[in-house]
Amino acid sequence: MSASERDVPAQPRGVAGVSMRDLLASCAAAEAVSRPPREPEPLPEVPVTGQPRKAA
Repeated sequence: MSASERDVPAQPRGVAGVSMRDLLASCAAAEAVSRPPREPEPLPEVPVTGQPRKAA
């Protein structure tokens, strides 16, 4: 066995070391942060009367 054959790393080259779960989570987080905030939903219109409402 030559010296160059002994120095070959056991792991294949190009392994990123990031799990698919972590990658997908980071993409989802980046998308959520990069979007502008949503407009607030309009409040329902309540008819205004001069008399207070009675408790049931």
